[in-house]
Amino acid sequence: MRERKKRRTREAIMEAAFALFRESGFDGVAVVDIAAAAEVSKPTLFAYFPTKEDLVLRRFIDDNKSPALVVRERPPGMRALRALRQSFLDRLTQRDVLTGLNDSPPAITFHNLLYSTPTLMTRLTIYMLDQERDLSGELLTSGGLSDEFIARLVAAQVFGTHRILAYYNAQEMRLGHSADDTYPVAVARATTAFDLLERSIL
Repeated sequence: MRERKKRRTREAIMEAAFALFRESGFDGVAVVDIAAAAEVSKPTLFAYFPTKEDLVLRRFIDDNKSPALVVRERPPGMRALRALRQSFLDRLTQRDVLTGLNDSPPAITFHNLLYSTPTLMTRLTIYMLDQERDLSGELLTSGGLSDEFIARLVAAQVFGTHRILAYYNAQEMRLGHSADDTYPVAVARATTAFDLLERSIL
């Protein structure tokens, strides 16, 4: 019961935040206004979301499977980069917001905010750098690499690929194209990108 109540409160805060951000932009909304709209106190809001940026980013990041975990849990005999490729293609099929290929109103709001707000992009970059370090560590542990320098380079290229693919997909959504119509193009771009990575890295 308590966990269900916490989940409802968290969702209410996120919904209130996105509604206000959609109307007034990220910088045009104060945290106290979000708390009031969600009918919670400001300390309660910060207990769920330590920063204002988290109100945007955590909505989609928290449930996302990290690349390090993808590598760790890949089937026996599958190469690390092949597992990462398949994971990204699966996420396109699922319309994962972080791939950019999602035309729902919350996803469009997310990407509009992300690409127009430097502080959000900075916060996302910090998160991605943490994920990149985790991936490089997993590549050393179970991904078939033994050199830390090479592992860091590979992880950086994987995340760079994800970032560029997501940017192009999100641009299509922001231009009003549907996720379903864009899906074949998104798959083709991802295939090209991972083909290049596999030929040059692993």
